[in-house]
Amino acid sequence: MGRPESPLDPEAGPVQRFAHELRMLRRQAGRPTYRAMSERAGYAPATLSEAAAGERLPSLPVVLAYVAACDGNAEEWEGLWRQAAQEEATLPPVEDGSVAPYRGLARFEPGDRERFFGRDRLVAELVELAGRHRFVGVVGTSGSGKSSLLRAGLIPALRFDSPPRERPAAIRILTPGGLPATTHAGAFVPVDGDADTWVVVDQFEEAFTLCQDAEERDRFIDLLLSAVRPDSRLRVVIAVRADFYGRCADHRALADALRVANLLVGPMSTDELREAIVKPAAADGLVLERALTARIIADVDRQPGALPMMSHALLETWRRRRGKTLTLDGYEAVGGVHGAIAGTAEEVYTRLSPDQAALARRLLLRLITPGEGAQDTRRPAHRTELADEGGESADTALVLDQLARARLVTLHDDTVDLAHEALITSWPRLHTWIDEDRDLLHHHRRLTEAAATWEELDRDPGALYRGTRLATAEETFSTPQPQVHLTALERSFLAAGVDARDRERAAAARTARRLRALVGALSALVVVALVATGLAYGQRPARAG
Repeated sequence: MGRPESPLDPEAGPVQRFAHELRMLRRQAGRPTYRAMSERAGYAPATLSEAAAGERLPSLPVVLAYVAACDGNAEEWEGLWRQAAQEEATLPPVEDGSVAPYRGLARFEPGDRERFFGRDRLVAELVELAGRHRFVGVVGTSGSGKSSLLRAGLIPALRFDSPPRERPAAIRILTPGGLPATTHAGAFVPVDGDADTWVVVDQFEEAFTLCQDAEERDRFIDLLLSAVRPDSRLRVVIAVRADFYGRCADHRALADALRVANLLVGPMSTDELREAIVKPAAADGLVLERALTARIIADVDRQPGALPMMSHALLETWRRRRGKTLTLDGYEAVGGVHGAIAGTAEEVYTRLSPDQAALARRLLLRLITPGEGAQDTRRPAHRTELADEGGESADTALVLDQLARARLVTLHDDTVDLAHEALITSWPRLHTWIDEDRDLLHHHRRLTEAAATWEELDRDPGALYRGTRLATAEETFSTPQPQVHLTALERSFLAAGVDARDRERAAAARTARRLRALVGALSALVVVALVATGLAYGQRPARAG
């Protein structure tokens, strides 16, 4: 006699209820043994036993085999299974305080090394390349894992795996931002000592998307390339998105350095994907259904830029786990690799009130730079830039909190950023917003950067918009736009430009009036002079003949 089955609670949810109904069917069939059922069903006894264990919903083929072995009605049971599957898919995620083994859209950080799998070969190649060259470029598509490779791969390897005498004196990691040379000049000053100082530059493309000053950009590139000087004690590694690689050729010395040492980050192999999927869960004592692992690999294999989408789908599947098992049903319920991000974003967006939803649109569009001959990119923004006239409102704080809890944005100190650019391509609603307002966003980004430059120059009148640029900005932003909210600085910048133009026009008008008055006076004098000359000529005595 086999071991007695564990008790079930039909009220505990669709899985336990369905298992209870399977057991009732077997009881009605005379309690055949699972070994006897196996001979009729073609499945192992353990598989049939697990179908009625109540730990997870069995697959439909196993259910139909179980039912056939008990002489049940296949059509009726298929309907019951589909009903249970639909109910399970709508269950709320498991929220038990556990720490997720997956990062979702967030990048891996140096402290995440124990959860960073599937990149051992690439990390070793990067460490070896950076050991031979003082300047190295890491190139890959958006979503290929460049940031995580640098942060959770390269940096821990340098700190812990290198021989003690070869370890860096310091490791400094940065992203360029709008003023890269001004902001980060100190990062390129080596630490005293014999060991090298490493500077790791993530998202180097910001030097093109956020920095609008060509001279500032050139100074930053010169700082990077100072590493290749013979007396340098710097080593520099930059990560650049593949669609900006061509922009690097605009700077001859940068192109030469990249030609000598660069690492291309391609898609993971099947084995590497399997490691990245299975090992983080295994480290926490969790398991994935084999069908789930195979399905995810099939969904992302050879797909460029799919890693953040895979990680987010795994995170959402983990939140819908059953016991210690991540299931294929949970994965399908969240929309899989290609639907999980959109599903999460829509869930957050539709929970907001109409006013909050409009605010969410405005905030998210602030975090995007529309592409000009390239993909749209994320744009970190200072939190004060997202605030209202009197400071950050309760609604602004709530919307940012909801987006951050869903890991759609990241809040770091006073900066807000999209968690990953995959949100732009994977959430149709956001992509539609960008397309609808693309021209407006181009004008707005230029206005934001120009206003920031004006402020940095102590509001120098020479930095104001003039002529056509001012007229275009006036026309674009003269009427309230629900999707655009100008900051106090941007409004002051525009107002100062208009005031300067009006003063120039008024001065020009006064000058014109004075000129007209002067011309009038001169004309009158000329007339008087001519008349006087004429009179004098007429009164001249006639000459004798």
